[in-house]
Amino acid sequence: MENDKDRIKRLRKKSMSLPLRPGVYLMKDKSGGIIYVGKAKALKNRVSSYFGSNYNHTAKVIRMVEHVEDFDYIVTDSEFEALVLECSLIKQHSPKYNILLKDDKGYHYVKITNSSWPKIEAAMQLVDDGSEYIGPYTSSFAVRSTVEQAQKIFRLPQCGKTFPATVKQRPCLNFHISQCSAPCAGKISHRDYLRSVEQAVEFLKGGSSAVIKTMQEEMEAAAENLEFEKAAALRDRINAITRFGEKQKVVSADVAEQDIFALSQTADKACLAVLRFFGGRLVDTEHFITEAPDDPAQARYEFIMRYYAMRERIPPRILIDSLPTDSELLAQWLSERLGKKVSLVVPQKGGQMKLLEMCRSNAAEKLSLSLGRKGSDTQALDELARLLNLPSPPEYIESYDISHTAGTENVAGMIVFKNAHPFKAAYKRFKIKGFDGQDDCASMAEVLERRFVHYIEETAKPEGEKRDEGFARLPDLILLDGAQMQVNAVKAVLEQMGIDVPVFGMVKDSSHRTRAITGEGGEISINSKRSAFTLVSSMQEEVHRFAIEYHRKRRSAGISTTLTQIDGIGAKRASALLKHFKSVTAVREASLEELVSVKGVDRKSAQTVYDYFHPDNN
Repeated sequence: MENDKDRIKRLRKKSMSLPLRPGVYLMKDKSGGIIYVGKAKALKNRVSSYFGSNYNHTAKVIRMVEHVEDFDYIVTDSEFEALVLECSLIKQHSPKYNILLKDDKGYHYVKITNSSWPKIEAAMQLVDDGSEYIGPYTSSFAVRSTVEQAQKIFRLPQCGKTFPATVKQRPCLNFHISQCSAPCAGKISHRDYLRSVEQAVEFLKGGSSAVIKTMQEEMEAAAENLEFEKAAALRDRINAITRFGEKQKVVSADVAEQDIFALSQTADKACLAVLRFFGGRLVDTEHFITEAPDDPAQARYEFIMRYYAMRERIPPRILIDSLPTDSELLAQWLSERLGKKVSLVVPQKGGQMKLLEMCRSNAAEKLSLSLGRKGSDTQALDELARLLNLPSPPEYIESYDISHTAGTENVAGMIVFKNAHPFKAAYKRFKIKGFDGQDDCASMAEVLERRFVHYIEETAKPEGEKRDEGFARLPDLILLDGAQMQVNAVKAVLEQMGIDVPVFGMVKDSSHRTRAITGEGGEISINSKRSAFTLVSSMQEEVHRFAIEYHRKRRSAGISTTLTQIDGIGAKRASALLKHFKSVTAVREASLEELVSVKGVDRKSAQTVYDYFHPDNN
């Protein structure tokens, strides 16, 4: 029976015979089922890379290769042809190891009924009844609220009555508050009613700007023809649309039609969020929860490709938080499908950047909800990862600070933040042992070396033996309370020990507040990233508190030890003297009478203390 080693050897030999041409490859399991579909610029190079060393492979690729029994391939004339074929095959076979989006959401539509007095309604499904449908949309709330707004602006009926009524009825409250034209009571002509429906449909399809322009022209024409009542009604309608637009400003875009994509992830899960804009307004939102990708750029590529393979509408502009793999090829494929150029854009500033941040925030909120966390925590870790160019959000962060008084009682504190919150079970304290005097760089290097020696010892323990929770795992990120010199000193230690963990320093301003993060490329400002700034500031304050608290405890213990060395002075009298004089130096300089005045210290004990510090007077 073939073992794993022989299987990989066989597959590698087969892959080395592939042509150096573009194409698609299909990985198959023992049953012959397709478990992965990929495209390649050069089939031989791409496929053979799977069956070489695992050194550069992600965990997901390693898992996939473990199940590959055979593979097939299709040669194409170009890489673009390979992309088109890849998309088709993924759609056809739904392979296990490709990113697959389940398109099982309920869709919603805006319905314009097919009748002599048409109505605009929200609908949950398409029905072959001759009505016109606008959509689909995934958000029922967006559809309902937009329909209600159109009904109010254009004074269309929201009731279930049919028109024309055989007997004129008394108009309802909506007529009296100017939210319905009351066709049931004959308050509007059939011609004007149809015009209102037409304008409402234009508003729903194309946004407010085109409708306002048309209505302004009609209003001016009515005023010139002395039709002041009609002009006033048009003016009121324009004002209503404008007011609605003001409410929509928070979710409006200066680009008429575009989609926005953003990715938020933790160590285990990821959320891809989409905001869809049409007519300058947000018309739909979607989100997809998947397992965390090993390669975010590749994940964005696969996600966008799969998303638009399931959608009819492709916008000419797509905003994204970071460019996907093969972005130019992907843009070419989208352009071919749309029939005109599609641009993939990563905004850097202005209103478009604010919209992207809103999409990121939505992705973080949805992901946090699925994990039972706060959205602000996920967003803070996301921001920190982007600022520091980390491969994924750092869920387990260690921070260190040194504390001493003029080089005496040198100590260090190590705190841990897990999922953006203090994890006090893993906090550690260190007394500097390697030297005396003040040297923060040497102190930090010693502490980190000792910390990772503990890590090596803990991970070497036999299976089942209890391990120290604070030392037994590697952090995703190390933040030092210090500048570039401390960072360099620690990096040298970690490199020597073979420990691969990102290290950065937290820089303070003149008021001892967090100002920036420092790394090899210089200082990185974090003031503009509110969530990340709050998280880093909290960590810097907490590690400073923890280190200085330990230093004070050590210093106090050292002072108490000095006094208790005096014959006849126990811990109680030493404490009383320190409480009264505040320091050993003050006790040393006190007169006999001042010592006697301390509550709990009699004259004999006071004389003993005085003689101890003034031996020349004995």
